[in-house]
Amino acid sequence: MSEELAKQQKTRLNKLQKRLRRETGRAIEDFNMIEDGDKVMVCLSGGKDSFAMLDILMNLQKSAPISFDLVAVNLDQKQPGFPEHVLPEYLTQVGVPFHIVERDTYSVVKELVPEGKTTCALCSRLRRGTLYGFAEQIGANKIALGHHRDDILETFFLNMFYGGKLKSMPPKLVSDDGKNMVIRPLAYAREKDIAAYAEMRGFPIIPCNLCGSQDGLQRQVVKEMLQDWDKHHPGRIETMFRSLRHVVPSHLVDTELFDFKGLQRGFAHGISDPDNSFSAPAKEMPEMIDILSL
Repeated sequence: MSEELAKQQKTRLNKLQKRLRRETGRAIEDFNMIEDGDKVMVCLSGGKDSFAMLDILMNLQKSAPISFDLVAVNLDQKQPGFPEHVLPEYLTQVGVPFHIVERDTYSVVKELVPEGKTTCALCSRLRRGTLYGFAEQIGANKIALGHHRDDILETFFLNMFYGGKLKSMPPKLVSDDGKNMVIRPLAYAREKDIAAYAEMRGFPIIPCNLCGSQDGLQRQVVKEMLQDWDKHHPGRIETMFRSLRHVVPSHLVDTELFDFKGLQRGFAHGISDPDNSFSAPAKEMPEMIDILSL
């Protein structure tokens, strides 16, 4: 490799890292994902996204104004051919505390899911339950997953097209039993940036042969649709993601989310607030300003 080419690649890597650091830091701040004294369990699958997430979080940890601990955790699901040595060697090399949790969920999935059916739902459910329980064992109060902006958009369209819901993958949530806090620090990061960063950093990627090789998955169909839009309509993906941050319940049709039956003339947006916080007549209400647009 020529000296000039090496210099160009280093410059590109630095730009990518700065962008991912900035987007990850902004997501952490916007959703208060990590606080002083947190112990964050970083779930490492061996894919590009989780490798990038761990790398960026370790980078941010060095300069963050707060103190927090990171511990990497991989769930070895006993898939045939899984290279068990790869992650321990990498994690030892980068110097982060880690655990390898061994659970034969592969056999359970193969036994319960009929041949030809998708395994993703059951596999993710078993994986989630195991990781949630392990987080409690090691005293981790936050669980970091490597889902990115594209995953969030894909989930939004999956729920719309196949589930009949306006629902996505939140950057931060509490588990159903209230015991675990899940965060997604890469919520603002683009998949293509993560892929480029992973390649340039040379992460030892481990493919998922259990579900990743299946054809015709609904998520893959949606992913290809979004990639096609991104290719032929630059900026559309950014606009769609921005819309998830600017929801207007009064202009949808969910009667549980907005009190359409209680609308009254003479009040701003038709809402009479008994607590007097929004009860002024429409003409006296100041114009609402979206601070995110300033």
